[in-house]
Amino acid sequence: MTDIKTHILVTGASRGIGKAILDSFGGADVMAAGHSTSGEAGLLKSDFANSDEVSQLWQDALERLDGRIDVLINNAGIFDPNPISDSDTEWLESWGRTMQINLTASAQLCRLAVQHFQERKTAGRIVNIASRAAYRGDSPDHWHYAASKGGMVAMTKTIARAYASEEILAFAICPGFTMTGMAEDYLESRGGDKLLKDIPLGRVAQPEEIASMANYCALEAPASMTGAVLDANGASFVR
Repeated sequence: MTDIKTHILVTGASRGIGKAILDSFGGADVMAAGHSTSGEAGLLKSDFANSDEVSQLWQDALERLDGRIDVLINNAGIFDPNPISDSDTEWLESWGRTMQINLTASAQLCRLAVQHFQERKTAGRIVNIASRAAYRGDSPDHWHYAASKGGMVAMTKTIARAYASEEILAFAICPGFTMTGMAEDYLESRGGDKLLKDIPLGRVAQPEEIASMANYCALEAPASMTGAVLDANGASFVR
């Protein structure tokens, strides 16, 4: 990156990992905009279940960031249970909603980012926050979540291979359980102590740990790292 301020769009920045990522840039060298379903704390508002709003988020971010985005960090996502005992209609609706929010919306923004970098003939970076579930799978109620994150990893690798020659770099980060509201609820519902025994580190990750990885990929990671998938799961799953 150059000495010019880096313009970054972070999605899902109102809480948890996304907020930690946004905070990690400190505002000193980076201008940032974030996605929020309610627009709190001055963040841009968008409903990722609506494809039109996803496209509008990109345009709103461009306007806020003087027509230039250098880095896209896709973090927004949901982790709603979808038991196979639900009705066909309920199960399919839940599957589709998770795919739309976790994968399709991220794909939309990745496409817009690549086109933006190409139009400007500039280098750019994409950082996708996936999950350990992309490789290890998830609970019986979360087929859709695991599939969406597996798709995100595959998409990241494809972007990296397709556009490296244009200095468009892509990275994926795969956290395991991270101390956010979403993970806390799940840990409690599944018996936290039992799940923690499956993590050799003995604890879940902190949002700031994932944020430091995203910050590195966004600003400092060498170009040769493009296509890398970084794990952060306390050795609960090693590849």
